[in-house]
This record gives sequence, structure tokens and C-alpha cells, in this order.
Amino acid sequence: MFKFCNFYSGSSGNCSFVETDNTKLLIDCGVSSKKIEEALNSVNVNIDEINGILISHEHSDHIKGLASICKKYNIPVYANSSTFTNIKQSISDDKKIKFKSNEKFEIGDIQITPFSIPHDAADPCGFNLFYNNKKLTIATDIGHIDNKILHNLDESDFLLLESNYEPNMLKCSKYPYMLKKRILGPNGHLSNEDAGLAITQLVKSGLKNIMLGHLSEQNNFPELAYQTVMTSIISKNVDVDKLKLQIADRNKPNKIMEV
Repeated sequence: MFKFCNFYSGSSGNCSFVETDNTKLLIDCGVSSKKIEEALNSVNVNIDEINGILISHEHSDHIKGLASICKKYNIPVYANSSTFTNIKQSISDDKKIKFKSNEKFEIGDIQITPFSIPHDAADPCGFNLFYNNKKLTIATDIGHIDNKILHNLDESDFLLLESNYEPNMLKCSKYPYMLKKRILGPNGHLSNEDAGLAITQLVKSGLKNIMLGHLSEQNNFPELAYQTVMTSIISKNVDVDKLKLQIADRNKPNKIMEV
């Protein structure tokens, strides 16, 4: 059985949980260790049971609680070389396990393929996780979608995809100009519209279970992200009766789901 639970999603912190019959993983640790432990307890998991932590990139909203967890628990941390170099927190070398993008590795009974994404970090990546003929994909902090990314997202049984902002809300927000420029840039974040276009293509090839994540608190809201993506799908005459579209909660765990 392949299970997934989004714990936290957004600029204030990101963390997800994946479980199979024999393996339990965290993806990113962007909130305090206390919050992560509480989230794990909410799905009846003790943090001592975690077999590994996957880190997508070094930005604080993805690693805030990492050092604290590493000090308290003997959990290996998986990241690429550039990400480890740019993590300024103290993590003992014996807990670091390096991977390379597009090279498959295993943790327990889960096969993992990290893939490069366009974002303003050292070497950011998304993750494809495989178990029992199922594919689960996590891809946030994406400046734009291209064919390589679509290829990595294709044939997923579940996809957590960024839907960060609504362009007009962002342009009219109080954010400073340089921050707006960063978010709107090719290595920034993904808009609702672009998420909708990508999901529409993926749904046409069989994707049925999607969660929109990393929504901006200032420049988006869940109902807008949902409606924008759903409108894009419907406009292409895709049957949505069997489609499951959810929003990743910013501040508390979503319900655990089976993939």
C-alpha cells in the first residue's frame, strides 16, 4: 500500500510524508521539528520510524527543521551535492547521503528518481517515487514547465504540483518589485494558469489524482487555484467525473490518502 500525506505546504514551510508497507519517508523539513513530530503523530507514526528525509533544495521553507531533527534522531538525509553544500545548518556527515538528478536509488522498498526543476536554488529537484507499480510525484518551486518536466510528471498516479500565484494578484500586491520579478521569472514559481495547462495535458494522458501545493498566502487563495485549474481542464473537454483535485493545506496536515 502506497500512502501520502501533505503535512505543510507554502512559503511558511513544506513537509510531506510517504509510507509503504516497509518504508516511511519525509520529503523536506521546512517547519519546526515539533510541528513535524505532531504531524507524524496525527497519522499514528513515531518519528523514530522514519527511514529517510529527502531534501528538494536548500531554501529555508524546505529545511527549517532539518538540523533539529538530525540532532535528536538518527535519520539519514538524502540530497544532491550542491544542496548539501548550500545548507548552512549543522548536519553530521554520517547522516548525509548524496544522490544525483535523474539517477534512480532506493530507500527501503521505494525507488526514487530525483529530477531537475527550474528554481533559483543551487540544484533543486522534484521527486518521482515508485512502489508496487504506482508512481507518486512531488514537484513544487517550479519557475516554468517545459517538455522535460512534463516527461517526468507523465504517467503519475498522484501528483503534488505547485500552483503558487495568480498573476494579477501578484502584480497588485505589496511585494517589492524585485520579489515580484523573481516569482514571475523562469526560475521563480508556477502560476495557477501554468499549473492548469500542465495538468490538463497530464490528465489527457491518464492522471486522475492531483494536489495543488505551495499556494501563496498573499497572492492566491485555494478556491481560485482550484477553479483556475479545473476551468483549464474542462475547456479541453476532459471528463472530470473520475478526477480528484485537492489543495494542499498550508498550516495543518491533509488527510492521509492511498495512491
